[in-house]
Amino acid sequence: MAQSPNHVVIVGGGISGLSTAFFVMEEADKQGLSVQCTVVEREARWGGKILTNHLPNLLIEGGPDSFLTSKPWAMELCRTLGLEDQLIPTNGENNRTFSLCRGALRELPQGLLAFRPQRVETLVSGGLLSWRGLLRMGAERFWPKSSSGFSEETLGSFFRRRFGSEAFDYLIEPLVAGIYAGDADELSLEATFPRFKELEQQYGSVIKGMREAQAKAKAAAAPKFSGSPSSLFVTLRNGLGELVETLTQRLIDRGVQLMTGSGCREIQPFSQNRRRFSISLENDTLLTADAVVLATPAFQTAQMVQQLQPEASNLLKQIPYTSTATISMAYPAESLKEHIQGFGFVVPRKEQRPLLAGTWTSLKWPFRSQKGETLIRCYVGGRGREQILEHDDRKLVESVRQELQAIVGVSGPPNYTEVHRWVRGMPQYVIGHQANVAKIQELMNPWSTLYITGAGFYGIGIPDCIREGNRVAENLMQRFLVQPTVSSF
Repeated sequence: MAQSPNHVVIVGGGISGLSTAFFVMEEADKQGLSVQCTVVEREARWGGKILTNHLPNLLIEGGPDSFLTSKPWAMELCRTLGLEDQLIPTNGENNRTFSLCRGALRELPQGLLAFRPQRVETLVSGGLLSWRGLLRMGAERFWPKSSSGFSEETLGSFFRRRFGSEAFDYLIEPLVAGIYAGDADELSLEATFPRFKELEQQYGSVIKGMREAQAKAKAAAAPKFSGSPSSLFVTLRNGLGELVETLTQRLIDRGVQLMTGSGCREIQPFSQNRRRFSISLENDTLLTADAVVLATPAFQTAQMVQQLQPEASNLLKQIPYTSTATISMAYPAESLKEHIQGFGFVVPRKEQRPLLAGTWTSLKWPFRSQKGETLIRCYVGGRGREQILEHDDRKLVESVRQELQAIVGVSGPPNYTEVHRWVRGMPQYVIGHQANVAKIQELMNPWSTLYITGAGFYGIGIPDCIREGNRVAENLMQRFLVQPTVSSF
């Protein structure tokens, strides 16, 4: 009698779930395993927070608009899918970013988060920092390292200690907030930027350590694009939605069953066997699986494992999430010409404004608008700034327009607006996050073919989610081969 294929059910159709399904099929082929795969998604579309809207004259990203090249996993997946020739860098001609400082936009030096800033004269002459703040920041190279190298520390505590409060407030905090939409005085350094702590301990200085590391890694710098210098961020010519569309089509071609419009209600062991599961969907469909991957937000995952492991469920519920929104607006190019420059600006928390950042999308990326029209995108919400999201869309757009008028002088009405809300869309890696995740892993170990992945655990970016999807797939295929007793999380 022929052995039936192992059935893998993946819950969650964002980039984590889709990439996991893709790598499951890839690994199954490598190992010569027969695998059936089903991906279940509650929403009517695939992609999670990746959402690209194509209009006759505009291309609008409702969620992320790019990914890092320094983390190779998204680039590698694009190459595997045949999308390498669609990758585009940021527009080198407009490569300037500003920070709102004491009511005025002042230029940030490039390479700031790498702590090897270019055009340092902009930092000296731009008025972002006082002379005292500049001297304190420069003194980081000689500042003593922490004697408590193994104690967990917030981002705010670490960067104030190393660079001073002024540099933290106007240079570092708004960039961190732009990545995590969080409060740097809550976020764990070890869970978000562990490399900085390692550099401090190894070299005694973040600046010294970064320069040493970059010198060693020069040969492995970010990829270059035709006619363009190396780019820290890239996107796809037709939007990040092209990655989702290509992935889903590849999965269909491989025989993966894709089910939208129904989430997972409950997971139960099948006939008391901890290596097989019964999955009850919200549309009353019942699936039986040899392995389950939960690629959902932590609070949704908590509901699904409640019956299996209540303590792990409670810990999953403790991972906080914050809400954000993006507001895209198209203006006649002539009406904005004298007001905007560079890629856009960030707003430090210290300025106490509702806006997180503004991006001049048409200046940052090619192919986002047609000639004669300029697309901009603004970000609101985040930890401690969510009150603005209580407004309806009309009021939200009005509030953002008021901010743009106050900050850059844009006063005319836009030709088009589009609002995307991400309720509880951004996980917060607060103090204790890593210990919490490790404890969840330990509690879930007896369920050896149930895996938990997604942005809530080991990295929020697209490359991080793809990396984890690959890791889960590799571990899962090894499980099918040798059936060890300890699970991988």
